[in-house]
Amino acid sequence: MDAQRALLDELMGTARNLTEEERKGYKEITWDSKEACGFYMVRFCPHDLFVNTRSDLGPCPKIHDPKLKESFEKSTRHDAYVPKFEAELAHFCEKLVMDLDRRVRRGRERLAQEVEVLPPPPIPAEKSEQLSVLEEKIKNLLEQVESLGEAGKVDEAEALMRKVEMLNAEKTTLSQPPQQDKVLMMAQEKKMALCEICGSFLVANDAAERTQSHVTGKQHIGYGMVRDYLAEYKEAKEKKREEESLAREKEIEERRRQREKEYESRRRRSESAERDRYRDRDHDQKRDGDRERSRERNGRGSQDGGRGSDWKYNSSRNGRDRSRERYRRRDRSHSRSPVRQGNRRSSRSPVRQY
Repeated sequence: MDAQRALLDELMGTARNLTEEERKGYKEITWDSKEACGFYMVRFCPHDLFVNTRSDLGPCPKIHDPKLKESFEKSTRHDAYVPKFEAELAHFCEKLVMDLDRRVRRGRERLAQEVEVLPPPPIPAEKSEQLSVLEEKIKNLLEQVESLGEAGKVDEAEALMRKVEMLNAEKTTLSQPPQQDKVLMMAQEKKMALCEICGSFLVANDAAERTQSHVTGKQHIGYGMVRDYLAEYKEAKEKKREEESLAREKEIEERRRQREKEYESRRRRSESAERDRYRDRDHDQKRDGDRERSRERNGRGSQDGGRGSDWKYNSSRNGRDRSRERYRRRDRSHSRSPVRQGNRRSSRSPVRQY
C-alpha cells in the first residue's frame, strides 16, 4: 500500500486528494524545492549534530523529510544535483570549522597565560620548633627501643614504639598545610588541556571514564563528522582537479601528435608530388631528346633529311640558281677572249663559209 501511495504521489503529486479550495493555499514540496534541505538529502545536516550542546545551531530552517530524500535518491537528476548539494554543505562546514579554529586559538592563548604551579608555602617558625622537638623525642625513643630490644625487654620496647607512632602522627599533622592551601594546591595540580577536535577544555590526565565520555559526546562526534567531511570533499576536489589537468595535458599531447602526423603527411605528399614533377620533366626531356635524335637521323639518311616540301623546294631552287650562275660565268669568260673562243671553236669544228 505504501509503495502504491508513493507511486501515486510521484505521478500525480501529494495534493491529488485535496479539494479546489484546499489547493489554493497548498504548495507541493519536492526534493528540488527551495524549502527542502539539500544537506540532509546528500549527507547530513549540521543542525542535527549539536542539539542540546554548547555548539547548538538551532533547528534547521528547511524541511527534513525521509520521503523527499528517497525521492531524490531515485530521481534521474540525482547525479546532476549531488555536486551542487555537496559544495553547499562543504561551504557551510568550512564556516563552522573556521569559527571553531578561532575558538581553539583563543583556548591555546588562555592556557599559555596560566600561572605555573607554585611550590608549597614555607612552614611557620612555631611549627618548625615543635617539629624539631618531636623529631628529637622520636630519636631518643628509638634509641631506647633499640637498647631494650638488645636487653630482651620486649614488652617495654613495644610500649615505647607505640609512643613513637603517636609522635609520628603528631609530626605528620604539623607538617600538613592548612585546608585552604591544600585546596589551592589541588586546583593547581589539575592542569587543563584543549581538545583539538571540538575545542573543549579537558583535565589533563583525567580519569579514563571522563575522557571516554567526552570522546563519545555529541559535540566531539559532530565536529569530527564536519572535519572529516570537509577533508574528504577537499581531497576529492583536488583529485578531480588533478584528473582534469592530466586530461588536458593528454588532450594537448594528442593534438600535438595529430599536428605532427598531419605535418608529416603533408610533407610526404609534397615530396611525392615533387618527385612526380621531376619524373614528368625528365620524361618530357627524354621524349624531346628522342624526337630530336630521330630527326637528326632522318636528316642524314635522306637527301631532304625529312625536312618537308619547303626544304625540298628550296634545295631544288638553290640547285637551279647554281646552274645558272655557272652558265653566266661561262658566257662572261667567252666574251672576254673572242680569239681564244674562236680558236676553240675552229679547233673543234670548221668555220662554216657562207
